[in-house]
Amino acid sequence: MQVTIYRDETLFDALKSAWNPLVDASAGKSLFSRWEWAYHWWRAYSPGQLFVIALTVDGTLAGLAPFFISAQPHTPRRLHFIGHEDVTDVMDMIVKPETANEVYRVVAATLREHRASFADILLANIPDDSATCSVFSAALTEAGFSVAVEKHETCPQFALPETFEAYIEGLESKQRGELRRKLRRAEGSGVMRYSIVSPEDDLQEAMQTFRQLMAASHPDKARFLQNPQHRAFFDAIVPEAMRQGWLQLIFQWVEDERVAAYLNFDYNGEILVYNSGLAPDRYGQLSPGIVLLAHNIAHAIAQRRHTFNFLRGDEAYKYQMGGKDRFLYRIQTV
Repeated sequence: MQVTIYRDETLFDALKSAWNPLVDASAGKSLFSRWEWAYHWWRAYSPGQLFVIALTVDGTLAGLAPFFISAQPHTPRRLHFIGHEDVTDVMDMIVKPETANEVYRVVAATLREHRASFADILLANIPDDSATCSVFSAALTEAGFSVAVEKHETCPQFALPETFEAYIEGLESKQRGELRRKLRRAEGSGVMRYSIVSPEDDLQEAMQTFRQLMAASHPDKARFLQNPQHRAFFDAIVPEAMRQGWLQLIFQWVEDERVAAYLNFDYNGEILVYNSGLAPDRYGQLSPGIVLLAHNIAHAIAQRRHTFNFLRGDEAYKYQMGGKDRFLYRIQTV
């Protein structure tokens, strides 16, 4: 197993053709592990020095540890996943299952050899079914690191049934009745409709409206959008997702006004609810946010998707709409 360490942006050209096939061959197959996500995130943030470990067998990429070492003022030089925690909901090493144990062992040994390059390790948002939590943490321990693995965040999601009626029937009794009433009220109003932005639409204009709704929905989201790096990342990844066929930008209309929106990713049979926006003082009696979320779920079922994933966060509405906890873990050296 040959080890190559990439410390600058040349890695994105060097590994571009091999990166995504490795993601597709990995157990997780995560959108957030793809080359496009890492590339646009790094171009927007560049918060330190790249330290990407690539492992090849007979010239074929068998494992990828997409790390960087942070270089923020007054903070330790810490090893993270590319993506970190701000806008990347799930992060992991990228390994073929058949070579995973060896990849984890070699990556841990490589980190031991370069121990002087960083102060500590903090790898966040690792899915609970990833061998990284168990096998890689054990490999780090064997390599001489003191390691803590802890449950970090929840990531509510649920398996989609065959019909929307079956979905509603599967909700708890109180929520089932509430949702039926809201949907009847919306349908009876005669003024509500929803639309999905297509490649033929003006994506820039749609995103301008989405950002307005996102900022209006919560002060934290408004502050998020004031950060130029966050805006740069959005401006890069959303058109990329449209080009790749992953983007699902959905608006709820009341008459001629867009009053709610969801920015989802449609990837590998799964709907990933990445962000949302709502004009909270407009048409609250029609519950446009919940109605639109129900439309999202109905559309996913009609498209034969298998999972509806709310991503990070334990907001109450996620559980009211059927979410069940899956957890994200964090590996940290102590």
